[in-house]
Order: sequence, then C-alpha cells, then structure tokens
Amino acid sequence: MTKTTLTTSAGAPVTDDNNSISAGERGPLTFDNHYLFEKLAHFNRERIPERVVHARGTGAYGTFTLKESLKDHTIADFLQTAGEQTEVFLRFSTVGGGQDSSDYARDPRGFAVKFYTKQGNFDVVGNNTPVFFLRDPIKFPDFIHSQKKNPRTNLPDPQAIFEFWANHPQALHQMTILMSDRGIPASYRHMHGFSSHTLSFWNAAGERVWVKWHFKSNQGIKTLTDDEAMTLPAFGAQQDLVEAIDKGDYPSWAVKLQIMTDEQAASYHINPFDLTKVWPHKDFPLQEVGTLELNRNVENYFAETEQAAFAPSNLVPGVGASPDKMLQARLLAYQDAHRYRVGVNHNQLPVNSPRCPVNNYQRDGQMAGCPYHSGSVQGSGANFYPNDRAAEGAPDVSNYISEPPLALSGAAATRYDTSDDDHYTQAGDLYRLMSDDQKQQLVGNIAGGLSQADASVQERMVALISRCDADYGAQVQAAINA
Repeated sequence: MTKTTLTTSAGAPVTDDNNSISAGERGPLTFDNHYLFEKLAHFNRERIPERVVHARGTGAYGTFTLKESLKDHTIADFLQTAGEQTEVFLRFSTVGGGQDSSDYARDPRGFAVKFYTKQGNFDVVGNNTPVFFLRDPIKFPDFIHSQKKNPRTNLPDPQAIFEFWANHPQALHQMTILMSDRGIPASYRHMHGFSSHTLSFWNAAGERVWVKWHFKSNQGIKTLTDDEAMTLPAFGAQQDLVEAIDKGDYPSWAVKLQIMTDEQAASYHINPFDLTKVWPHKDFPLQEVGTLELNRNVENYFAETEQAAFAPSNLVPGVGASPDKMLQARLLAYQDAHRYRVGVNHNQLPVNSPRCPVNNYQRDGQMAGCPYHSGSVQGSGANFYPNDRAAEGAPDVSNYISEPPLALSGAAATRYDTSDDDHYTQAGDLYRLMSDDQKQQLVGNIAGGLSQADASVQERMVALISRCDADYGAQVQAAINA
C-alpha cells in the first residue's frame, strides 16, 4: 500500500502532527508554530453561512434518460433524441429549519435538479408540492420570518405561523397540503417532485409553449404521522438515501410534463403563472418524457451537497422563464444567495461546474481560476468584448433561435392587488378528494397548531378554511373545541 506524505496547505512536508513547539516541556507555545496556526485558522473557517431556507439537505448524482424526443416543443439540446442520457445532481431538503432541524419536520421538501447539459446547466429548483404559499415575492421574507423560531424564545411559534396564514388566504392551498398526510414524507425516495413554477419551451419555428415539470416517485408515496416522526432520528432521511444508493437500490422518478400553448394561457380561467394554483390534469394531462435515476452518492458532503448552488436562472437555449412573479424574483435571489454564501465564482466548483466549455469575460474575485472548471483559468487572452480576436468568446448565434417575445400590449407597470382572487376553490377541491382518514389527519394537524394561536387568529383561519369547504371549516373548529 502506497503511503502519502502529510503536508501543509502549501505542500511542504509535515514532520510532526502530534506535538506543538513549546518553550520547554511545560512552557508556553512559541510564535513559530506556523503549522499549528494554519490548522487552527482553517478550522475557524470551515463553515460557510447556512442557507436561510433549505439549509438541511441531502444530495446525490444520477442520470436523466429521455423517453421521447421533445424537438416539436423545444430546441433544448438534451431533449432532442430519445434514449439520450444527461448527468444530474439532485438535492433534497427541508425548507424552514436550519441544519439542526429534523429530516422529519412537517415542512415542504426541496426537490432541486441540476441537469449538466451540453449547452450549460439547467436547474429545476422545485419542491415536493405543486404549489407554494405565495404568489408575490414581496411577502417572501415576511413569510419565512413567520415560520422560523420566535425571536425571543428561539422556540417554534405556532401563533406566528397561523397569524401569517390568517392574513394571507393565498396560502390556503399549500397549507392544506402541508397539514395533510403528505406533510411528512417517510423518505426522500418516497415523494414526488415538482418544478411548481411554470417554465417555457420554444422550438426551431419560434413557437412557445408553457410547461410544468413533474417527477413522480417510482417507489410510491410513503408518509409519516407526527407521532411516527417523533420516534425517528433527525438524520433518518439522509441515511435512508445514502444506504439505498450504496447497496444498489437506485431510486427513480418518472419525469412528466404538463404543456399549455400561448393561446390557452391567454384565455384559461386560471392564471397559469400563479404559483398558488395547479393546472387541472383533466385540462392539461401529464405526458411522460423520461426517467430520472439516482445512482451515485457524493464523496464529500461539504464540497458537494453543502456547496451545491442551484438557481432558476440557470437556463439553456430552448428553456426559459415565465411571468410567474415568484419565479421572476428567484432569478435574482438565488444567484445572489450563492455569491454571498459560497462566493462569486461558485460555478467553478466541481459540483456546480458545467460539463461543457465555459468562455466569458467575468474576471477575478475569490477562488478565480479553479482548475476543475473548464475554461476558468483566465490566462492572457482578451478580458473585454468586443475585441479584435474574433475567436475569443464571441457570441455564437449560428444555431440559436431566440425565445418569442412576451406580448404585453396595453399592460401598465403598476401594483396589482390580488386579494380578491379565488384562494379557496383548489384547496377545497383537494379536501374533497381526501379519504376520511386523510381528512382526520389534516384536521388534527391544523388544530394542533392553531389551538396554540390566539382567538382572533383561530376565528379568521376557521372562516377562511370554511370558504374552501364548509365541512373542512366545521371539522377544524370542532377539533379546536375538543
């Protein structure tokens, strides 16, 4: 077995890693303990700021295999040829808690997929739910604050949680999902994933369609009650995924799309860009387009999972954003979070690095020139554009078809009040689909937290829930009274 030599970070051999230099056997340490200082200084800096949301996560690599060509809808390179495989990295997460929270919290789960395509990275940054609590990002910081621990006690705060929801009925649909039996997945392998947001495709003819991504677990859905979750270790979901992949039990998801034309979007009775709404499957049926399989664990959790940087703005030719207001804000916020947490050159880290050549005029910053990042060693070439060296980083439009412009004729740039929108029908439809047992779990979970809020919040929440379904509201009220 070949032995390796212990070195400093600069590569010099270390002769003794057990004993510091001291002035005498029982004397103080001396200032020439540069190797000791290096170890301690690096140790003090081993952590980076944790994510404000989605802090606790688990990641793995795998493949996406395209089942049928989507060239009629998109020019995206990785969606052209049936049977083509694209490497992916998928990070699961809880949302509200920090790194110290449990894998089994009653919380949405992040479901973020990075496709390493030949034309750059495409990220689907979604959840295990098809909707979200909000449609306007201006309320996102307030919402997250309300779901975090109480600022004085540092304890969970049901009053704040339900007080926010009582003031924002747009959250009723997602709240109903969260408080249902699906609020605590039994494992990351046994839950679905969704883009949640509406994205766009466009084809070689310049025709656009709107799409929603669905990832349906081939392992089936398994969930836990609050009592069951309390008996499990905080790290259980991560352990389950790592061990399944290590023993070759590779989890997979059927990848499906809902597709809506521009014409349908213009006249459909539901705003297709409202993140609090689903597209009914009877109007826009799921179309299976491929399979996603996870088959390789990370080698180093920090280097890969903790530093993985997903962003909805990571788009490729043929795939675009939509007028979804929450998505529009995330196009800025996610990249900005990564620059703060990991650094301006986060895309040079191996887990984030595209699997295709990278050529641009972005220069310098911390960690510039990472040797793992294709094209990132910046060398002596031109660092500006346009330049007289045509081969150096000129835009290539030879095979690029631009996304069709978004028609906004007659639209005024102003604030639009959506408080009178229908926040209730889809939440009520979901309640009416549930079995008696699912309804009982839903009502019990809501009452467990809502009973800890003050009377005003209870009254408003029950009134809002009753607008979704009269029986839904009556059952919640009865459970609170009991």
